[in-house]
Amino acid sequence: MPNQTMTRFGYPNTLIREYEHWVVLLREQQVTLGSLVLCSISEETAFANLSTESFTEMSVVIGDIERALGEEFEYDKINYLMFMMIDPNVHFHVIPRYKSERSLGGLTVVDQGWPGVPMLDAFEELTPSERDNLRMRLIDIW
Repeated sequence: MPNQTMTRFGYPNTLIREYEHWVVLLREQQVTLGSLVLCSISEETAFANLSTESFTEMSVVIGDIERALGEEFEYDKINYLMFMMIDPNVHFHVIPRYKSERSLGGLTVVDQGWPGVPMLDAFEELTPSERDNLRMRLIDIW
């Protein structure tokens, strides 16, 4: 059963990949093209309380994220942001960073915070069609 944070970020409609301890979700508010949410499937609300197995698997998941986003979008940097102020379960916002705009299937997103911190309030809200197209592209290359 999905936890509150997974549901808040659109699970299952945004699901790219499910692992034993983690899910990778497409962020419907694209700060930069390919913005994701890496969410623990546990009910834990403290990072330190995750299981050892969860931490071990996390290295595999991060490798998959960086390979897929690098292959598709050739990011310049990647940021993993853990805020957990509103959404309680352990999760990270994964924001690939770009010196120049990136496009896919008619959707163009500019990294408005480059080279500083990501501007989380400057985003492209995906339409259901854009969400599905971007999600399927990422699933295909995963």
